Amino acid sequence: MARTFAPQFPGAKRRLASLGERLRLARRRRGISSVLMAERVQISRDTLNRVEKGDPVVSLGTYMRVLRVLGLDEDFDLIAKDDVLGRKLQDLGLEPAQRHSRRLKSGQA
Repeated sequence: MARTFAPQFPGAKRRLASLGERLRLARRRRGISSVLMAERVQISRDTLNRVEKGDPVVSLGTYMRVLRVLGLDEDFDLIAKDDVLGRKLQDLGLEPAQRHSRRLKSGQA
């Protein structure tokens, strides 16, 4: 049975493609061939090619291993580090919507 995946938002596609390009450039700056990189990450060259194109189907763990081999794994810690929107909502005192009870209180019909 074929696996199905939810379609990506256009902005997410662009960001993943940009990430893949940055990873490719980082590999090339270090003078690491695609064959050697694939061996170090323990993936096929085809999978490395998909990573460098920003394929959303490639696992997050694979992206992490690529970052580790490139010495960029600490950059992963920067993702969602500064939750600006969350803090603004918190400062406004907004609370999540409360669930309404379906039970009728006594005296109501």
